Amino acid sequence: MKPIGHSPEPDDLVSRLGRWSAGRGPLYLLLAARLRRLVDEGALPPGTLLPPDRRLAKDLAVGRTTVVAAYDTLRQEGRLVRRQGSGTRVARPALAPEAPRAGDASRAGDPSWAGDPSRAGGAPRVAETSNPLFLHLLEAPDGVILLSCAAPAEPPPELVEAYRSLVLPGGDLGYHPAGLGVLREAVAARYAERGVPTGPGQILVTTGAQQGLSLLARLLLAPGDGVLVEAPTYPGALDLFREAAAVPLPVAVGPDGVDVAEAVRVMERHRPALAYVVARFQNPTGTVLPPLAGRRLVAAANALGVPLVDDEVLDDLAFGTAREPRPLSAYGEVIAVGSLSKVVWGGLRIGWVRGPAPLIARLARLKALHDLGCDVPSQLVAARLLADFAPVRAARLHALRAGHAHLRAELARLLPSWSCAPATGGQTLWVGLPHGDGVSFAQVALRHGVAVLPGATTDALGGSVRQLRLHFLLPREVLTEAVRRLAAAWAEYGPAPAGAPGADPGSGRGGETGGEAGVRPGVRPGASLQGITL
Repeated sequence: MKPIGHSPEPDDLVSRLGRWSAGRGPLYLLLAARLRRLVDEGALPPGTLLPPDRRLAKDLAVGRTTVVAAYDTLRQEGRLVRRQGSGTRVARPALAPEAPRAGDASRAGDPSWAGDPSRAGGAPRVAETSNPLFLHLLEAPDGVILLSCAAPAEPPPELVEAYRSLVLPGGDLGYHPAGLGVLREAVAARYAERGVPTGPGQILVTTGAQQGLSLLARLLLAPGDGVLVEAPTYPGALDLFREAAAVPLPVAVGPDGVDVAEAVRVMERHRPALAYVVARFQNPTGTVLPPLAGRRLVAAANALGVPLVDDEVLDDLAFGTAREPRPLSAYGEVIAVGSLSKVVWGGLRIGWVRGPAPLIARLARLKALHDLGCDVPSQLVAARLLADFAPVRAARLHALRAGHAHLRAELARLLPSWSCAPATGGQTLWVGLPHGDGVSFAQVALRHGVAVLPGATTDALGGSVRQLRLHFLLPREVLTEAVRRLAAAWAEYGPAPAGAPGADPGSGRGGETGGEAGVRPGVRPGASLQGITL
């Protein structure tokens, strides 16, 4: 595991801690156990300065005594060193030389800096994710309801039938770095139906849209390059741009999508190496960029020579029945990234990139370097689904509309102080908290058995602090239980009464243990709901 850094931001450490509080026992022991694992795995290397007690306690929504006790536990084990005035650091192995610290006149003796291109332009390279959206998927099942990662809960019957009747081709090596011809033709035909003439040579098949974005970042970005991004935006894209050591140039998103006038000014001023937007059902806000604004954005990017990437993963999830607007790629040269993961199933790892044929050829050569091409059976199944896509899409939209209505009704019933505008498409609600912040509330919600995505993790401007992204893809009864848990967490999240047991004057939050007998507050042990242990 790559290290977090020699002085991690508290939010980054909080994200890396994952579902640390979901076990049994006192919270300080659970926190110490997860910190111990990060130290032992090398994610917190020797010399790392950990956040101050009060700051970490605030972000974890626990009393300061919980953090102090966890730190002291690891100090007694020899894993941490705590000194007055110099903070808490990960202990160094015996006889290990002292590495230079920030502010030293020379870093020549620090191997972590020697020849590291990720330091170029002041943009540290991030080698692995600390994004809760992904980290929650890496955790073992533990009864936590995931409202953090939005994807269909199960495959549709059409997908099952397509695999059941699958016939593999003969006389084929099975290596197709650019994608099977039949699937490239099917995807190109979909664009033609939407008013964007496209040939198979303009399509690259990828292992989901995430790989498409990853390949584009690897091909088009160098350390220190600027990337125009929306604020807030899809956090998985931010991870990729950080991995490339690029510098985000955030532009705020309003009620009608990204501020195009400001985006044009940023492109004129900085000439970024890449501009990344989600024009329809923007992730996470759900906004839709009006056609005239889209035309202006595309025209400006083309005139300034800025490659414009439109993330179209949610484009097929419009709730309305009116004729849908044309995609951004209808207005000029746009690199489009799409996927079947949201309409069909996340386990069908089929996505694509649409762009100029020369770019697609370069991306195919890069993809060949990494995986020699996507799984052939999955591509054959995807081509078959696209041949009769309307029923699959209609069924998914029916479920999404029902889930959207039910989640909003439950939020209005149990959490009336929260605000969330109705969505016109997509699969998430952008929820505003009346007070506090999403990062610390997410920690309380975890202790009540539900994972949510804090808005701050999506916003390179440092905003969206009081926002949460919640999806509505689970069955009605699971959504009801999730909101009930959120309501119990919100009741606990309110400022603890002065002098209450376990309350900490510095943090304003109570709760020093994982609940009686280690059970998370508000979770009834032994119950089950749609395969989720409660």
